[in-house]
Amino acid sequence: MRERRLLVVLAALAMVLAACSQADTGSTTTTEGAASTTAAPTTTATTAGEPVAAPETIKLGAVVPITGAFAGGGAQVERGYRYAVEAINEAGGVFVEEYGVSIPLELVMRDDESDPAITVSSMAELAAEGIVAYLGGFGSLLHANAIPEAERVQIPYLGVATAQQSLHEQGYEYFFSPFPKSPDIAVSVFEMLNALIPEGERPTSVGIFQELTDWGEELGALWAEQAPNFGYEVVFHETYAVGSTDFTDLILAAEAAGVQAALSLPVPPDGIAIYSQMSELGFKPDFNLVVRAADVPTWPDTGIAGEGVLLSAGWHPDLGYPGIEAIDARHMEEEGRRADPIVGGSYALIQILADAIERAGTLDPQAIRDAIAATNLETVVGPIEFREDGTSPITNPLMQRVGSDIRLIWPASSATSELWYPATGTPPAG
Repeated sequence: MRERRLLVVLAALAMVLAACSQADTGSTTTTEGAASTTAAPTTTATTAGEPVAAPETIKLGAVVPITGAFAGGGAQVERGYRYAVEAINEAGGVFVEEYGVSIPLELVMRDDESDPAITVSSMAELAAEGIVAYLGGFGSLLHANAIPEAERVQIPYLGVATAQQSLHEQGYEYFFSPFPKSPDIAVSVFEMLNALIPEGERPTSVGIFQELTDWGEELGALWAEQAPNFGYEVVFHETYAVGSTDFTDLILAAEAAGVQAALSLPVPPDGIAIYSQMSELGFKPDFNLVVRAADVPTWPDTGIAGEGVLLSAGWHPDLGYPGIEAIDARHMEEEGRRADPIVGGSYALIQILADAIERAGTLDPQAIRDAIAATNLETVVGPIEFREDGTSPITNPLMQRVGSDIRLIWPASSATSELWYPATGTPPAG
């Protein structure tokens, strides 16, 4: 019976989203999606012989950077959470066996202003409000500070937009992240280049622009390690501090070193500054992978150097998994463009949580955590299962920006556009 109800709810999501047209307000206050149109549960269950009233909602606590340096990514995270909560509530909510009724989800959101200290304090506030799970924000820096707090209060924490593998190597029991990790990103870029560009035409001189963070050190070292394994030489590998404003020396040094393929992982403001200054200085490597910063809708402001860069953001609406079309259609209607890369991964977290709550049959965070660990679910980012460390074997798509369009380039089996290389002249048809 439980399985049938879950299938009904999931099947209804695509139809519901297509009909939704509520504008994205970027609200950081408590929202219940469509819960206001769903009758509050009135039936009761008995525990140890005592009647227990079902709660009006299932509270999910989300701490998201709506303002500050990570706001461009945080807006995508918020949108994915909101779309999914509204869709599930319109489809009837989540059945909880303990109470014998379906209960709507409530998204209780806080803006951490891209400040890790506020992330932690906001999580403490949410725990006091009776949430059953945490939903993370955008960027490994914020996740790295949030996860220990979730462990402390023993409430499950799900996060996208975090590729830092080392976060999964610290014995955390409540952290789950169905998102590509640094080892995947470090290998996939070279696999793609070798598969799509003939030998002799490849950009074999690699430059690494590495930010001075734990994740920067992790991915920068992996790129440097993997490059020679695929026939590439690292001719430039320099670091910079997050929040720097003048990258002239870094850019000129990369140009002097003969960098043909530039790899970087900047926060959005830094990445936009780097590539805007590249445009001003007239330097554009033949190939550019910009993890994280190129995800945001304002990336085209970087000018000619930012044109044709590749990004690795974990999801693209052309991947074709069930439910994507409805998300894409709603996003196009509300935002005037196809669904942003982080929207899909964020949406999937709500799908995972709804499924786990129903399988747990209770709102006890420990039982929900155990159900998340046992996930075997088809989502909008593909089939999800979790390894013991909280990671998931998941598709790692690579995309390319052509103007404001984001095209799916890799894996080849899912690609809907050819790689534009070098990104000069007329791009291939999308």
